[in-house]
Amino acid sequence: MYRWLNGPGSAFKDPLPGSTNYLNAYDPAGNLIRARTRSDPTLGGARRGGGDEVESATGAPRNNALEQNVASGKPIPMETHDDLMPFPMNRLFRSQPVLSEELRDEIHKMVQDGMSVRTVSEKLEVDMQRVGAVYRLKTIEHQWIQEGKKLATPYARAVNEMLPKTPAPPNPKKRAIPHESINDLPVHSATTNQLFHPVSESMHFNRTSAAKVFARNLLPAEHRIPHPEMVELAKVAQEHRGRDDMVINRREELVKMEKELLDAKQERMKAREAAAKKIENPRWLFRFEEIKAESVGKDGRARGGIGARYGVPPQDRKKGQVKIPTRVG
Repeated sequence: MYRWLNGPGSAFKDPLPGSTNYLNAYDPAGNLIRARTRSDPTLGGARRGGGDEVESATGAPRNNALEQNVASGKPIPMETHDDLMPFPMNRLFRSQPVLSEELRDEIHKMVQDGMSVRTVSEKLEVDMQRVGAVYRLKTIEHQWIQEGKKLATPYARAVNEMLPKTPAPPNPKKRAIPHESINDLPVHSATTNQLFHPVSESMHFNRTSAAKVFARNLLPAEHRIPHPEMVELAKVAQEHRGRDDMVINRREELVKMEKELLDAKQERMKAREAAAKKIENPRWLFRFEEIKAESVGKDGRARGGIGARYGVPPQDRKKGQVKIPTRVG
């Protein structure tokens, strides 16, 4: 064990700055695999890196070319797909990147400047829920700094150095590096039931028709994705090729519509907050709202009602239920 610690294992004692330091990124001799020269990819483990192997003060074989890059301040090559395997025996697991500190600061700054969460998500290709979480946590962090509270900055820095990171875009005009998929279709509870719906051969059955089969008020897939405006902008760009002004005008219209919807939502929240009766004591804040008994609807499960409304379990997987269509409507 001590031979390994003083030999190839010494590469993990002093990790590379700005890079992950997983076992799979090194060869048995302790050399960084991705630092090998492209001109001679057939080099073995003893000479990977494009330079002769030299011994360090501890007797460990070190990569001469890699040490020269670190000493000269040259950037180390980015991690490859194989470098992101923290467990060598589990080759199917890859460490997922996290947001860099610079990217989190950029998200907080963009939202603070008045940009909507949807626009920030589309611009930086970060999920809207993550954008909201980053903004809230960064706001708390700035509040704690103003209050003089101590932060766990060394711990956060140490953890971030172990993980791959998505950097902030160096140029605002260029496209950001995608962090994750931002337009995945969420699974609606109405679509989890197993059903058979017969249709005639002459019927044009599309996504809208499929949504109506699951639920009467269910929107089609292109309207339920987090960023439906991206689909509309892609259609405009395809219909008016070479007319960038059409895409820009449509984007401005969508931003204006989103701002109007957000303002209307805030007005409704303010009206509801003003209509509620509040009773405050040193420990609790009680809020009372006027509720009508008729607001629960005929079945007692209306959206505007009050109280617990438990779901009805589906019968599609229950034994004895007929699961195939018995007639064609």
